[in-house]
Amino acid sequence: MEPCESWAALAAGGVAGVCVDLILFPLDTVKTRLQSPQGFRKAGGFRGIYAGVPSAAIGSFPNAAAFFITYENVKSVLHPGSASYLSPATHMVAASLGEVVACLIRVPSEVIKQRAQVSPSSTTLQILSHTLYHEGIQGLYRGYKSTVLREIPFSLVQFPLWESLKDLWSWKQGHVVDSWQSAVCGAFAGGFAAAVTTPLDVAKTRIMLAKAGSSNASGNVLAALSGIWRTQGLPGLFAGVVPRMAAISLGGFIFLGTYEKTRQLLL
Repeated sequence: MEPCESWAALAAGGVAGVCVDLILFPLDTVKTRLQSPQGFRKAGGFRGIYAGVPSAAIGSFPNAAAFFITYENVKSVLHPGSASYLSPATHMVAASLGEVVACLIRVPSEVIKQRAQVSPSSTTLQILSHTLYHEGIQGLYRGYKSTVLREIPFSLVQFPLWESLKDLWSWKQGHVVDSWQSAVCGAFAGGFAAAVTTPLDVAKTRIMLAKAGSSNASGNVLAALSGIWRTQGLPGLFAGVVPRMAAISLGGFIFLGTYEKTRQLLL
């Protein structure tokens, strides 16, 4: 991958990440509160819908940039000489590695953001200092494993589906898809991936919001899923699925469309 292409992927990914995180923040807050152990009303209801937005604003650019520069570089390394039928596997590997790298930045931002979303009376800075004081740096990485375990299956569904839909649309119309068409493909791919990975998202939220020393604070994803299933059944595992699908469908449209358009302009 050429240096200019790497810089374009980094910048385009960062711009796309900031756009989607800030535009769709209220839906993300509603989803987090629906999934929180204390319930939607006690977590804040519709009050303070932008609680935690500073954390999202600071983390979104480097997080998205890290994902896309990894994704594009891994694709360029694996793709040359590969048969076309191996393209989905290439996209899966590239997306998975991109998520592992991006989560190093995403998780601390997500921990502070989610705790602020369910404690709208506290500021982002207060929550950050409280987390560091009581849990140290490892507190900021609470839920790293559960986040990676959520993001990898999500990306395994979303990115091959996105790339396949773009290829199909390009073949149907006889030329490469435009950025808005890429955005439509991203919306479908994101919405579908969001629906099937919602239980993992609920488990991740419970782990990040758990009190220090509690069973969920250990970060065991299977234990968290089992606990949700025992106490709330299927509705608990799919808590927040509607706002999650709405946010990620819109997010896929904005994120992948903005990424393609910005990358085209930079190149």
